Amino acid sequence: MNCLTVLRGIGFSVAFAAAAPSLPGQTLLGDSGAVAMIATDQAVLEAREVRKDLLCEAVPDKPILGFDLKFHSGFDVSVPLKDLAGSENLLTILFRVYPVDKPGEALYFTQKIRVPPIEENAKGDAYLQGNFDVGEGKYHVDWLMRDRTERVCANNWDVEAALSSRDKGLALHIAPDAIQPAEQEQFNEEPPVQRLNTEPLNVKVLINFAPQNSLASTLQPLDTSALVSILRCISREPRITRFTIVAFNLQDQRVIYRQKEAERIDFPAIGKALEGLQLGRVDFNRLATKNSDTEFLSKLIRDEIGSGRETDAVIFAGPKAMLDQPVPQETLKSVGEPGYPVFYMNYNLYPQQVPWRDSISQAVKYFKGTEYTITRPRDLWFAVTEMVQKIVKFRAGRKAQPSALN
Repeated sequence: MNCLTVLRGIGFSVAFAAAAPSLPGQTLLGDSGAVAMIATDQAVLEAREVRKDLLCEAVPDKPILGFDLKFHSGFDVSVPLKDLAGSENLLTILFRVYPVDKPGEALYFTQKIRVPPIEENAKGDAYLQGNFDVGEGKYHVDWLMRDRTERVCANNWDVEAALSSRDKGLALHIAPDAIQPAEQEQFNEEPPVQRLNTEPLNVKVLINFAPQNSLASTLQPLDTSALVSILRCISREPRITRFTIVAFNLQDQRVIYRQKEAERIDFPAIGKALEGLQLGRVDFNRLATKNSDTEFLSKLIRDEIGSGRETDAVIFAGPKAMLDQPVPQETLKSVGEPGYPVFYMNYNLYPQQVPWRDSISQAVKYFKGTEYTITRPRDLWFAVTEMVQKIVKFRAGRKAQPSALN
C-alpha cells in the first residue's frame, strides 16, 4: 500500500519586497538526450564552478520524506534587490538532477521569472524556491540562474535521500534513483487501484478540513496536503471497495462535501468544495448560540454513526477539535453500539504541546474505538495498515457469531 499526495509540492515560489512577479510553473525540459540548450548554459553546467556574476546565494534543501512517501528536495535562493535594480528584468533558472552513479539519466528543469521594476537604492533581498521529488539514493544537482544581461549565478551540490532505521519498512511511492517534478495540484484525480475481490470493505470517512491552529483564518497548504494524504492512503487500500466521504469544517460548522458509497474518492470535487471555505467569517447566529460547535459535532455523530449500519467502519480524521464542551453522554448513548469499529486518525504535528484528548477523541473512546496520532509519514502508513487489519478481523468475528450461536 502506498500513500500519495503532496506535502510541499510547489514547483517554484518567489517573494519580492514590493510586488509579486508573474510566476508560471516549473517546466520539465526532459532528459539528457532530449534537451536542446543554449551553448553557454550547457558550458556553465558542465564546468561545475561557483559563479556570482549575478549576486545570489543558492542553498540546497536536504531531502525530506513527505506524507506522500516521496522525498522532497530543492533549493532556496536569495538575490539582493539592488542587484536587480532598474527596469523590468527576466531571471531564467536552469538546473539538472541525476543519480550520482547514473549521470546519463539527468532530468533538466527550467523556470522564467519576471521581475518588476526595482529602485536603485532598494534594500533587502528577493527570495526564490524550487522543488523536485526523488526516491532513495544519492543525487547531484547542477544549477544556474541568469538575467537579461547574461549575468550568471551558478552552483552545484550533492544530496542524499535515505530512510531512517525506523522507516525502513515503508513502501515509498517513488523508486530508488527516480526524479520527478514536484506536484503542484493537491487534488488531482487518484490513479485507479486494483481492488481485491475477496472480502471487500465499505468505509465511511468523516474528515475535518481544518488548520492545526484553531485560531487560524485560512487552511494552510501543509495542513491540506496532510489531510489529503490521509484520504489517499485510505483510497489506495485494495481491500476497500466502497467509500462514503463526509468532509466538514468544525470551525465553520458545516458539511463542505459529501460523497456516498462511491467506488473511488472524487478528489477534484473535494478541492473545488474547499474553495468556498472561509474560516475568517463567523455567522452571527452561531455567536448567539452557546456551544454551537458542540451541537454541530453532536449532530454529525448522531447522523453519520447512527445511520452507518451497513458500513464496515467509520473513520474520523483531522486535527484536534478542542471544544469548550464535549459531546453530551446522552447523545452518544442515543447512537447506541455501532456494530462496527470506529477510528480516529488525529493529524497532530506537535502532540507534546496538546497531549490530552479532544472532543472527537472522547467520542471515539466512548464507542471503544482506536485513535492514531499522525505526526510523521510512518505514522500514517502504519495506522492505515493496522486499521484495515482491525476492520477485517472485526468483520470476521461478527460473521462467526451466528455460527457459534447455532
